[in-house]
Amino acid sequence: MKYFQKTAIGAMAICAMAISGAAFAAPCMKVTLTGTQGGPPVFKGQAGAGTLVQYGNDENKCGAIKLQFDTGRGTTQRLSQVGVPVGKLNAIFLTHMHSDHTEGMTDMMQLRWHFGSRGPKVDLVVSEDAKSPRGHTLSGRNFANHIGDAMINSGEMAQRLAENPKRLPGGPKDLINVMAFAPASEPTVVWSSGDVKVSAINSRHIPGHASYRVDTPAGSVVIGGDAGNNTPKPPRDTSTSAQVEKLAMGADIIVHSTIHPVMGPDKDSGFPPPIYFRQSTATDLGSMAKRTGASHLMLTHLIPPMGAKRQGPYPIPGGALNEASYKSAVTDGGFSGNTVVGTDLATVQLPAK
Repeated sequence: MKYFQKTAIGAMAICAMAISGAAFAAPCMKVTLTGTQGGPPVFKGQAGAGTLVQYGNDENKCGAIKLQFDTGRGTTQRLSQVGVPVGKLNAIFLTHMHSDHTEGMTDMMQLRWHFGSRGPKVDLVVSEDAKSPRGHTLSGRNFANHIGDAMINSGEMAQRLAENPKRLPGGPKDLINVMAFAPASEPTVVWSSGDVKVSAINSRHIPGHASYRVDTPAGSVVIGGDAGNNTPKPPRDTSTSAQVEKLAMGADIIVHSTIHPVMGPDKDSGFPPPIYFRQSTATDLGSMAKRTGASHLMLTHLIPPMGAKRQGPYPIPGGALNEASYKSAVTDGGFSGNTVVGTDLATVQLPAK
């Protein structure tokens, strides 16, 4: 009897400890670069631009909420490498309608439709339609509505529906919940779930471009996309966006597309000046990270990629760059925190392990 009582008491104590541990599991946030290729070119298998932000606690390995920002080519493969099926994403956010930031989504949604037509739908957070000064319209909503058109017109969808009529008849678009917003000059909440809040702000690159901030109890991260200064070329104080800087004040991590100053018009690379001037340089991003008080600066969408002799058709003056080349440029901007020069699947976790 005494043995039974002791065993019962011990079991109750273990249960109490387990419940207590679950109740007080430490919150954590994990930021992973799912693709770091700069622009449409391809270099040594790098995936297209994308960032995965996960939030949770120690027990679920920061995985309760999974948010994908931009979906460049190869996003599905990179997510699989970190154990995140596309069907488990809670929301997808697009910074702008350029193919190097979006083309992986067709693959992602086809896979979700193929194996998960019962849902749930994934939220797609995008800017409202934006008209270009030249008359064309950038539309995330149309992108979502027509995401399966090639497969529908090829007959693939009909063939797969014949195999399994339980799949949604409209194809991948039937699994997308479009949440369009009008980017404003002040941060605006565009998505939330429990303790996680995502805000957006308008930023200059192409019409409809937006940058995002994720706030969680474990920390905050800003995803700048391809944002640049509202003034399209010098003279100006910096190449970075004043709106992104506003969004990033007090944030722990800044993830941002990057161009190295070596590609500037005065360096004889032949790189088009208008494209150079609409990106943020590594040096100016270092200055912005210092001003905002960030602890981590994650450089992504690298122009040029580390180790490349050319950016597309444009030669790199002085030869290929390396990690030290980018870190030196950031240091020139005054940033002394942790600089991550982006490689696919590079990760920063808060709090640090």
